[in-house]
Amino acid sequence: MIEKLVHINRVSKTVKGGKRFGFAALVVVGDGKGRVGFGHGKAREVPEAISKATAAAKKKMVRVPLREGRTLHHDGKGHFGAGQVTVRSAPAGTGIIAGGPMRAVFESLGVHDVVTKSVGTSNPYNMIRATFEALSDQTSPKAVAQRRGKKIADLLGRGGSQTAEADAAAITE
Repeated sequence: MIEKLVHINRVSKTVKGGKRFGFAALVVVGDGKGRVGFGHGKAREVPEAISKATAAAKKKMVRVPLREGRTLHHDGKGHFGAGQVTVRSAPAGTGIIAGGPMRAVFESLGVHDVVTKSVGTSNPYNMIRATFEALSDQTSPKAVAQRRGKKIADLLGRGGSQTAEADAAAITE
């Protein structure tokens, strides 16, 4: 499992004797092969907050279909609160072009080539939720073909030739 600590926030509560400090942690967890999740944990000590966030992230993992195990199948948009993100598939060798919290999501997801843009907020919580919304819309040609009762080669518009079926088989893996 790949665990990335995205953000730690120190919060304080004023009590009779002074201030009590607590910590909130935001963690992204992934297996590097198409599964990723995020979690939020709060505690009086940093390590405890991180472990709570990691446990929450492991519980809420989602599967995202990847093309050739390195990029997304198609472009997508996500939005949460004031955060709006755009994710785009990219050719091999592009790398992860993403800022801060989004980079952590794609690194732990196992994506190697992606181009992203975040507009509206730099709040890590909203950016991550918007990114997950964009990723939840991702579908593979295999899933679409199955849902529509067609062959993958027909979907991709390559006719019924043997090379098209071989290409389609390579895409599903």
